[in-house]
Amino acid sequence: MIDVLKQMDLHFLTLEIFMNKICITYSHHKLGDLIWQLPYIKAISLHHRQPIDLVVREKTQAKTLLNDTKYIRNIFYNDFRKGFYYWIDVLNLTKIFLKNKYTHIYMLDKVNKPAIAAKISGIKNIIGPGLGRQKNWITSKNYLSQDDWKLNYSEQSQKLLKINSISVENKFPELETNLKRVENKNLDLKKNGKKISFGVDSFEDFKMWYEEDFVELSNLLYEKKLFDYIYLICGPDKSYISKKIIDLSKKDYLIDCSNKDLGGVIYALKSSDFFIGNNSGPLNLSAALNIKSFGLIANDPVSELKYSKIFPITPVDYIDNIWNRNRKGMKKLSVERVFEKIIENLDS
Repeated sequence: MIDVLKQMDLHFLTLEIFMNKICITYSHHKLGDLIWQLPYIKAISLHHRQPIDLVVREKTQAKTLLNDTKYIRNIFYNDFRKGFYYWIDVLNLTKIFLKNKYTHIYMLDKVNKPAIAAKISGIKNIIGPGLGRQKNWITSKNYLSQDDWKLNYSEQSQKLLKINSISVENKFPELETNLKRVENKNLDLKKNGKKISFGVDSFEDFKMWYEEDFVELSNLLYEKKLFDYIYLICGPDKSYISKKIIDLSKKDYLIDCSNKDLGGVIYALKSSDFFIGNNSGPLNLSAALNIKSFGLIANDPVSELKYSKIFPITPVDYIDNIWNRNRKGMKKLSVERVFEKIIENLDS
């Protein structure tokens, strides 16, 4: 009799899974911000015992980033714009929702567009932080309070899932990737010997360590025979940074990756023994790929990295939870301190 009941439970569970269809939306455009949300996207997938669909901005390059992620089934791109385009984006979301017949829409940020589109689409389960006017559109009775505005994005997602009885097994971002998938397009990066990576740019200039400091650090690391080549990870819009480092160094072990797409960046990172870089997307990507990752932090809160495998390196007199928007503040982080911290922690 017990076996029969177990079979019935399994049958109804399978039926429920078959009937439900889950979509998660996230509107922030930065690569690092999306990586921070991976533990919560995975947790929702595990909670519903099925892969989920994801709607994000095209700028995140999610289709390349998450191509090998098993808990994500489909990825759709949608712009989250303001003004005249606001309702065009709502319409596009509505089309996605209706076509795929979702039963649940989860929003991992406070934007209204997905909630409005879900309401128009007649979706019964609309779950989100409920901050601001979003609470007028969601169906869940459990949402964040006004005091939760002060939480960072990871903490807001943690609380959102907790109040909706969704457990998070691991709060540290982890990323699956098949290196063979990106290897053929990046054979020029395939080098014999030991490789490391420098993340030399940032979306926000005030987070960037200076080019001459990267050059000096590379000289010290080379003397220790810690690498044969360095990949310079840099976006195409800031290729002048990697080129300046190469010009200042005049060494042939520096490889400019500013012309590489995200697949090429992933290949370079996965080929590296360790990564050193500014607090930006490549740093978060490196840590999520399980590469030893050292973050250069002087002008922004290091506490934001507590749910990460990143090893932060800060100035001697560093004070947490203070923002400094002047790049000159990065000079407080000396080359000698960065070098010493790397040597101390390479084997930890």
